[in-house]
Amino acid sequence: MQNQKVNIPHNLIMENRKSMRISGVKDIDAFSENRIVLNTVMGELVIKGEDLHIGDLNAESGDLSMTGAVNSIAYSRHSVMDGPVKKLFR
Repeated sequence: MQNQKVNIPHNLIMENRKSMRISGVKDIDAFSENRIVLNTVMGELVIKGEDLHIGDLNAESGDLSMTGAVNSIAYSRHSVMDGPVKKLFR
């Protein structure tokens, strides 16, 4: 089977570090009031902050909205689920 890339846009729009809209979201890997980990079409996205809340997630379109005080946004090569935790879910 060949790898086929689907051209799904990935956009991140943040307003005043208090609200964010993200497209191209495949799944929510983990979330708490201090950290949200998303699986996107461009890799894993980790958002850290305070009082973080997910407002909407449209699974069909991959659009997500969230609110809270955002302190950092980082893309990661490796999933949070890599390492010892991944071995538990084999």
